[in-house]
Amino acid sequence: MNLADYRAEFPVTRDCAYLNHAAVGPLSARVVQVLERFLRARQRGDLALIDWPPATEETRGLAARLIGAAPEQIAFINSTSDGLNLAANALPIDAGEKVILCDMEFPANVYPWLNLQRRGVEVDIIPHDGGGLSPERLASVIDRRTRVVAVSSVQFLSGYRADLPALSRLCHKAGAYLVVDAIQSLGVVPMDVRAAGLDILVTQGAKWLMAPIGIGFIYVRPELIAQLHPVYAYYRAVAEPEPWLQYDWTLRQDARRFEVSSPNVVGLYGLREALKLLLEVGIERVWPHVLDLGDRLLAGLDTLGIEVLTPGEHVRRAGIISCRTDDVTGDLQRLSDAQVQVSLREGYLRIAPHFYNVPEEMDRLLSVLEGS
Repeated sequence: MNLADYRAEFPVTRDCAYLNHAAVGPLSARVVQVLERFLRARQRGDLALIDWPPATEETRGLAARLIGAAPEQIAFINSTSDGLNLAANALPIDAGEKVILCDMEFPANVYPWLNLQRRGVEVDIIPHDGGGLSPERLASVIDRRTRVVAVSSVQFLSGYRADLPALSRLCHKAGAYLVVDAIQSLGVVPMDVRAAGLDILVTQGAKWLMAPIGIGFIYVRPELIAQLHPVYAYYRAVAEPEPWLQYDWTLRQDARRFEVSSPNVVGLYGLREALKLLLEVGIERVWPHVLDLGDRLLAGLDTLGIEVLTPGEHVRRAGIISCRTDDVTGDLQRLSDAQVQVSLREGYLRIAPHFYNVPEEMDRLLSVLEGS
């Protein structure tokens, strides 16, 4: 990987050590170029953009390739909240049955399930184990009333990376579905949904995928697709949308039955280019590089005696490192003044480097914290 070439794709690197991908990822030059092309076409009144249907299917194929799925198992959505609400309302969950979450989940993976309480569904939010939902903790609470376990592949605050295959085995043994919010891992951590045994995976493109805001996708295990009905009735969800006046409510047999009829076309163009870039670099190369940057950060934070929330072991960590200094608000401002971009979440500085970041940027952050 020629890192210097890829850094040139991200103009933010000229002035800033951008370490905030868990919040929102910057757009590459090639993504911006394709967005500009789309907007200029719209400005000219070219409403047809005859290449967008094949571009949509190309994007679907790239998304499938990223997670080890087939294109027909992918549907485009606007946000993880959309996908999680779809899962919560389409899965067969009856009154008296149970959904299990842990208390480290981002609200997007909590409220759709709490909303089911009005139907008599029990939602069990259990204490985390080391920053997330461990197989041991799940094994202690899962039972035959459990219908869904909803978990983030990587927790937004602690950075804990879930053991998805182990969680999946526990779920399926109990007759439950595993629903995964993958927004904090896709783009960094390799994913094979079939090997991991996932039932539903949901993501959005604006973070580690470095795509526009408002575009993402959902994966549904093929055996489940025909069992799940769309939450809303979209005219493009049917097998034969034309002729328009035939009104034949026969749903598609693939995941496109869950897609809206007016897609975020500009977002799809951007997502296509963002996925091309990541697959060109290779997630198998992104992953060890990001882990190495994390190792460098953790070693430096340990030297400075700074409290770290994130697990240190590679098997439980992804791209997020969260730490707490004596003056987190002041340190956030000092980092910003030094052109080092991170987030403040729940009293922790959250640091999230990506593949184009370099070790010197980790040292730059540590130097600011050392001088505070």
